[in-house]
Amino acid sequence: MRLLSKALMLALAVGLVPVIGAGATNAACIVEYKARKGPPLELHYGVIAFPDAACARKAQLPALVQKRIGRDGWTLLVILSARKGDPGRLRELRRRAGKYFLRY
Repeated sequence: MRLLSKALMLALAVGLVPVIGAGATNAACIVEYKARKGPPLELHYGVIAFPDAACARKAQLPALVQKRIGRDGWTLLVILSARKGDPGRLRELRRRAGKYFLRY
């Protein structure tokens, strides 16, 4: 129950409540990215969710990601992938991204 509460709070923070209510992250465009900030140089790998339609507009994804991560001073380096959410894959992405899983 605590994990569900934490996930819901995170979804509220990043504006994903409509996505979650509509069938979990299967309806989301899940984007994996790498970013940097500094000095001193800091790097991170993260995962962001956007509405499903964002995956169809891949040329706009860098600007969308930069807008979100830029609030904390991060600069997008590269988008690694953008695809519709798959619950099985999301577990692996959560493990890899750690605190940057759906942070932005």
